[in-house]
Amino acid sequence: MSKVTIYHNPKCGTSRNTLAMIRNSGTEPEVIEYLKTPPDRATLLRLIADSGLGVRDLMRSKEALCKELGLDDPRRSDEELIAAMLAHPILINRPIVVTPLGTRLCRPSEQVLDILPQPQRGAFAKEDGEPVVDTAGRPVKAAR
Repeated sequence: MSKVTIYHNPKCGTSRNTLAMIRNSGTEPEVIEYLKTPPDRATLLRLIADSGLGVRDLMRSKEALCKELGLDDPRRSDEELIAAMLAHPILINRPIVVTPLGTRLCRPSEQVLDILPQPQRGAFAKEDGEPVVDTAGRPVKAAR
Protein backbone atom coordinates (compact mmCIF):
# COMPACT_ATOMS: atom_id res chain seq x y z
CA MET A 1 0.00 0.00 0.00
CA SER A 2 1.27 3.48 -0.85
CA LYS A 3 2.35 5.79 1.92
CA VAL A 4 0.16 8.83 2.48
CA THR A 5 0.95 11.55 5.01
CA ILE A 6 -1.35 14.32 6.17
CA TYR A 7 -0.22 17.39 8.10
CA HIS A 8 -3.37 17.69 10.12
CA ASN A 9 -5.12 19.95 12.61
CA PRO A 10 -8.01 18.04 14.20
CA LYS A 11 -9.74 21.34 15.08
CA CYS A 12 -10.04 22.25 11.38
CA GLY A 13 -13.10 21.00 9.47
CA THR A 14 -11.26 21.04 6.14
CA SER A 15 -8.49 18.95 7.64
CA ARG A 16 -10.98 16.49 9.18
CA ASN A 17 -12.83 16.15 5.86
CA THR A 18 -9.56 15.55 4.01
CA LEU A 19 -8.49 12.88 6.49
CA ALA A 20 -11.89 11.19 6.16
CA MET A 21 -11.58 11.13 2.34
CA ILE A 22 -8.14 9.53 2.62
CA ARG A 23 -9.60 6.86 4.88
CA ASN A 24 -12.59 6.45 2.51
CA SER A 25 -10.05 5.28 -0.07
CA GLY A 26 -9.04 2.45 2.23
CA THR A 27 -5.76 4.08 3.19
CA GLU A 28 -4.69 4.71 6.74
CA PRO A 29 -2.33 7.69 6.48
CA GLU A 30 0.47 8.80 8.70
CA VAL A 31 -1.21 11.63 10.59
CA ILE A 32 1.11 14.41 11.72
CA GLU A 33 -0.58 16.87 14.02
CA TYR A 34 1.75 19.64 12.97
CA LEU A 35 0.85 21.92 15.88
CA LYS A 36 2.17 19.24 18.27
CA THR A 37 4.96 18.01 16.00
CA PRO A 38 5.93 20.90 13.69
CA PRO A 39 7.97 20.23 10.58
CA ASP A 40 11.64 21.12 10.72
CA ARG A 41 13.09 23.61 8.27
CA ALA A 42 14.10 21.00 5.68
CA THR A 43 10.65 19.38 5.76
CA LEU A 44 8.83 22.71 5.46
CA LEU A 45 11.01 23.72 2.51
CA ARG A 46 10.36 20.34 0.85
CA LEU A 47 6.60 20.68 1.34
CA ILE A 48 6.68 24.16 -0.19
CA ALA A 49 8.76 23.02 -3.18
CA ASP A 50 6.84 19.78 -3.76
CA SER A 51 3.46 21.50 -3.57
CA GLY A 52 4.47 23.95 -6.29
CA LEU A 53 3.14 26.80 -4.16
CA GLY A 54 4.92 29.91 -3.07
CA VAL A 55 5.82 30.44 0.57
CA ARG A 56 3.04 33.01 0.96
CA ASP A 57 0.51 30.54 -0.49
CA LEU A 58 1.35 28.00 2.21
CA MET A 59 1.09 30.56 4.99
CA ARG A 60 -2.23 30.85 6.81
CA SER A 61 -2.86 34.51 6.07
CA LYS A 62 -6.25 34.51 7.85
CA GLU A 63 -4.59 33.65 11.16
CA ALA A 64 -4.65 36.71 13.48
CA LEU A 65 -0.98 36.15 14.31
CA CYS A 66 -0.09 36.77 10.66
CA LYS A 67 -1.33 40.34 10.88
CA GLU A 68 0.02 40.83 14.42
CA LEU A 69 3.51 39.93 13.22
CA GLY A 70 3.18 42.09 10.10
CA LEU A 71 3.58 39.07 7.83
CA ASP A 72 0.85 40.35 5.55
CA ASP A 73 3.29 43.07 4.43
CA PRO A 74 4.26 42.13 0.84
CA ARG A 75 7.79 43.41 1.52
CA ARG A 76 8.41 40.51 3.92
CA SER A 77 10.82 38.04 2.37
CA ASP A 78 10.21 34.34 1.92
CA GLU A 79 12.94 33.74 4.49
CA GLU A 80 11.09 35.86 7.07
CA LEU A 81 7.84 34.02 6.36
CA ILE A 82 9.52 30.62 6.67
CA ALA A 83 11.14 31.64 9.97
CA ALA A 84 7.73 32.76 11.27
CA MET A 85 6.07 29.48 10.23
CA LEU A 86 8.80 27.50 11.97
CA ALA A 87 8.45 29.59 15.13
CA HIS A 88 4.63 29.59 15.00
CA PRO A 89 3.32 26.44 13.24
CA ILE A 90 -0.26 27.79 13.45
CA LEU A 91 0.82 29.95 10.49
CA ILE A 92 1.21 26.88 8.25
CA ASN A 93 -1.88 26.38 6.14
CA ARG A 94 -3.53 22.99 6.31
CA PRO A 95 -4.09 20.26 5.51
CA ILE A 96 -1.06 19.34 3.45
CA VAL A 97 -1.16 15.83 2.02
CA VAL A 98 1.82 13.95 0.61
CA THR A 99 1.31 10.86 -1.55
CA PRO A 100 3.34 9.13 -4.27
CA LEU A 101 1.20 11.12 -6.73
CA GLY A 102 2.08 14.55 -5.32
CA THR A 103 1.97 17.04 -2.50
CA ARG A 104 -1.00 19.30 -2.18
CA LEU A 105 -2.52 21.90 0.11
CA CYS A 106 -6.03 20.44 0.23
CA ARG A 107 -8.17 23.55 0.37
CA PRO A 108 -10.87 22.74 -0.47
CA SER A 109 -10.66 19.21 0.92
CA GLU A 110 -11.72 17.63 -2.40
CA GLN A 111 -8.27 18.52 -3.76
CA VAL A 112 -7.03 15.34 -2.09
CA LEU A 113 -8.96 13.18 -4.58
CA ASP A 114 -6.49 14.07 -7.35
CA ILE A 115 -3.48 12.67 -5.48
CA LEU A 116 -4.83 9.60 -3.71
CA PRO A 117 -3.29 6.37 -5.01
CA GLN A 118 -6.48 4.40 -4.28
CA PRO A 119 -9.99 5.34 -5.49
CA GLN A 120 -12.80 6.16 -3.10
CA ARG A 121 -14.58 3.05 -1.84
CA GLY A 122 -18.04 4.57 -1.62
CA ALA A 123 -20.10 7.65 -1.00
CA PHE A 124 -18.63 10.48 1.03
CA ALA A 125 -20.14 13.74 2.28
CA LYS A 126 -18.39 16.49 4.17
CA GLU A 127 -19.25 17.20 7.79
CA ASP A 128 -21.73 19.84 6.61
CA GLY A 129 -23.52 17.27 4.44
CA GLU A 130 -22.14 18.45 1.08
CA PRO A 131 -21.77 15.37 -1.13
CA VAL A 132 -18.28 14.87 -2.54
CA VAL A 133 -18.24 11.27 -3.78
CA ASP A 134 -21.17 9.22 -5.06
CA THR A 135 -21.98 5.60 -4.13
CA ALA A 136 -19.78 4.35 -6.98
CA GLY A 137 -16.81 6.25 -5.52
CA ARG A 138 -16.80 8.92 -8.24
CA PRO A 139 -16.41 12.63 -7.46
CA VAL A 140 -19.77 14.42 -7.51
CA LYS A 141 -18.12 17.47 -9.05
CA ALA A 142 -14.59 18.22 -10.18
CA ALA A 143 -12.22 19.35 -7.44
CA ARG A 144 -11.66 23.08 -7.50
